[in-house]
Amino acid sequence: MPFICSACPIDGLYEIQPKVFGDERGYFLETYSEKDFFACGLMMKFVQDNQSCSVKGVLRGLHFQKQHPQGKLVRVLEGTVYDVAVDIRQGSATFGGYHGVLLSAEKQNQFYIPEGFAHGFCVISDRAVFAYKCTDFYHPEDEGGLMWNDPIIGIDWGAVLGTASPVLSQKDMKHPAFDAHGAYFDINGKWIGD
Repeated sequence: MPFICSACPIDGLYEIQPKVFGDERGYFLETYSEKDFFACGLMMKFVQDNQSCSVKGVLRGLHFQKQHPQGKLVRVLEGTVYDVAVDIRQGSATFGGYHGVLLSAEKQNQFYIPEGFAHGFCVISDRAVFAYKCTDFYHPEDEGGLMWNDPIIGIDWGAVLGTASPVLSQKDMKHPAFDAHGAYFDINGKWIGD
């Protein structure tokens, strides 16, 4: 099998390591195969691919869509990022918890984040090209977000940023704090909030 699919400590999250075939000419790998992902139990259907480029210190997130939640298969084409998923599925044993993965072009690893999670990443190389597949289309009117440095969630961005402040968009500076008593998604990733 060309993929090793490893379950993460939070249910639903997977780190995926493709098999890379390399020699003095370069390398080849499959980045997605429906039959192999299905064999791992990852039976999602992707409808949209996205790509972004960011410089060192850029932090994007924490994002989600409400009525059109997106599962995401994320990877890095150039550079290294610290990628984070926050469980906002009410009723989950890990509600409000997060899991982070270092994704790099060198390692070629991927991270699958299902519906019901907020997602963000921080660039730790000089530059990073970030690509991801989505299970639903982008709906700008449906966007939601959480404060990147929410103290309840407690993401350790300092482990990758050091003492530097992240570079944030105006939109990402205005996301609300996580409300541990609020309604976000149900355990299956369906929006139950406002």
